[in-house]
Amino acid sequence: MSLRTASISAPLRGLVLSVAAVACGALSLPAAAAVEDEVQQLQHDWEVIRYQSPPAEREKRFADLAGRAHQVSEAHPGRSEPLVWEGIIVSSLAGEKGGLGALGLAKQAKALYESAIQIDGNVLDGSAYNSLGVLYYKVPGWPLGFGDKAKAQELLQKALRINPDGIDPNYFYGEYLVETRQPDKAPPYLDKALKAPARPGRQIADAGRREEARQLLEKLQAGR
Repeated sequence: MSLRTASISAPLRGLVLSVAAVACGALSLPAAAAVEDEVQQLQHDWEVIRYQSPPAEREKRFADLAGRAHQVSEAHPGRSEPLVWEGIIVSSLAGEKGGLGALGLAKQAKALYESAIQIDGNVLDGSAYNSLGVLYYKVPGWPLGFGDKAKAQELLQKALRINPDGIDPNYFYGEYLVETRQPDKAPPYLDKALKAPARPGRQIADAGRREEARQLLEKLQAGR
């Protein structure tokens, strides 16, 4: 089983206060800045591990990063951004672990994404919807897992509506179409991923995702 969900992310712009924070009064500016700084660090470290670290080191490094991400989530209850990134990192760890041993991690990531959506599903340009959708089409269905291709499509399309020009939602919807035996529909989404606007501070992730989109598109073209 391949759970290559890692890379499931969006620019850290337009961060909003969570419902819980609004109910209790706005967070102080230093507190809000602290969340953004910590999330950006998790994001950067994930990119380095995912795209620049030797494969043999990734599982251990993702496991260490998942522990740090959990500390950030616990330190900022009511904020959806840390939950999204904790989910992405745990999903990536599942992908490196593979096999049935990854199912528990996949369920953990699913719960994190769902918690983030309950707070603010639009946060990080809909990354929680996108990442959860990827899990639904990567994970086996019943009785082994919770995989559900129809649910995956619903979530991925929701992410595309929130961020129609984004590199991640277009790439993963294209991959979803390939994996659900609809390869003829995938090229427009993969092309759009290749042409997606650059994300400030996301050069490593953008380069890695474009290469994945290019390789998948070349594979489809070779198979025609």
